[in-house]
Amino acid sequence: MSLPNIENASTLENAMQLMIQTFHKYSGNEGDKYTLSRAELKEMLTTELGTYLGNAQDKEAVDKVMGDLDSNNDGEVDFTEFIILVGALTVACNDFFLEYNEKQESKK
Repeated sequence: MSLPNIENASTLENAMQLMIQTFHKYSGNEGDKYTLSRAELKEMLTTELGTYLGNAQDKEAVDKVMGDLDSNNDGEVDFTEFIILVGALTVACNDFFLEYNEKQESKK
């Protein structure tokens, strides 16, 4: 999927485009091109979020993520469900880094 090249796009606009492109990079390799199957989700988690989700190779972990995200229980993750994952991970990372920085500052 290609998006229009916005020459003066902001950092946030570029991030939004990147999330859309990343989703569609994995969706549609099998089945519906607008959803992630379990296998596509696993590949995306392993490749794109492996640093933050070290256990993405674990079948049970992938099943848990799939179950948590698949709000309509259709066995696939659509773009909205994918964005919920990215949002939740972003919040968790922000909380972690805030806590980490507070601990570092208290050591000084």
